[in-house]
Amino acid sequence: MQSLDLQAESLRDLNARLHAQSEKTNERDWEILNPKGSHALAVGLDAPIDVIVRGSTGYYTAGMNKQATVVVAGNAGPGVAENMMSGTVMIEGDASQYAGATGRGGTLVIKGNAASRCGISMKGIDIIVHGNIGHMSAFMGQSGNLVVCGDAGDSLGDSLYEARLFVRGSVKSLGADCVEKEMRREHIELLRDLLVRGECDADPSEFKRYGSARKLYNFNVDNASAY
Repeated sequence: MQSLDLQAESLRDLNARLHAQSEKTNERDWEILNPKGSHALAVGLDAPIDVIVRGSTGYYTAGMNKQATVVVAGNAGPGVAENMMSGTVMIEGDASQYAGATGRGGTLVIKGNAASRCGISMKGIDIIVHGNIGHMSAFMGQSGNLVVCGDAGDSLGDSLYEARLFVRGSVKSLGADCVEKEMRREHIELLRDLLVRGECDADPSEFKRYGSARKLYNFNVDNASAY
């Protein structure tokens, strides 16, 4: 395993070394020591490497991730895995605001809680949260899946498009055009796979599914009060 220590080198140099890896690299395993809440750590990776960050991080950890697996053995600040394309990002602690924002693919796992706007404008990412999520999560979610093993805050799924939301606990309130939907067999199987990928042993039958009522796709005066 290659060790990178932020007490011994700059963040710019550390990220540059990770960016230098390619699909043909033999140096697959990396660890980052003493992150000390650094921002933009391990961003823009584009190689099938495994990176473990031994500590908590600041803004935009593992943003724009492609192919890599990034594990944060601590908490993550706002915007973790923002706009990720593929690969896996796992937070062993809590995540701050807008985790997985605009994510287009890959899997984000948060083993603690996530703050407000988790999965905002998600575009294909799968997000599995072992704990609770804050208000306005999945706002304008377009596609992908958000799994919440705990509770959800106010305005879940506000202005939702076609993202699928699965919540085991309570939902404080649903946002505009978000409704509870039937949990069919295909959704149980999909959720079972997501829970396995998220290293969560919850029972899929305990979850409820939420999605778009599809009333806001085009303006209709009869639905004006919902805008």
